[in-house]
Amino acid sequence: MTNHATGTFDITGWNELATEEREGATVGRVLITKAFHGDLEGTSTTQILTVATAAGPVAYVGIEHVDGALGGRKGTFVLQHSAGGGDGAQWMRWQIVPTSGTGELSGLRGEGRIERHEDGSHVFILDYELQDSPE
Repeated sequence: MTNHATGTFDITGWNELATEEREGATVGRVLITKAFHGDLEGTSTTQILTVATAAGPVAYVGIEHVDGALGGRKGTFVLQHSAGGGDGAQWMRWQIVPTSGTGELSGLRGEGRIERHEDGSHVFILDYELQDSPE
């Protein structure tokens, strides 16, 4: 059975670890911490690689380690990020890394997305399945 989780998150830390200026683009590495609220309650640490051009941010990839409770079940799991944009449109996707779930989130699988609202808030939508879910 597929479960649907929604909520918000706050970025609690943003630490630029490295930046490399290249012809036509700047590549960066960033460490981010977050706090999640809603159907996912917890914290995370993310490392991302970013690409920006003179027009602004255009893409990033990343790995995020989440520690918290999803749908009331506690544990940890890892999200793989991919994001891009151009011409005023952005997209941000998550994939739960298979076999990364621990504790009550063991067997977690799924995917989701992040929406950034005009007021700067971040909303997440996550569709997931748990193997051996309690009935």
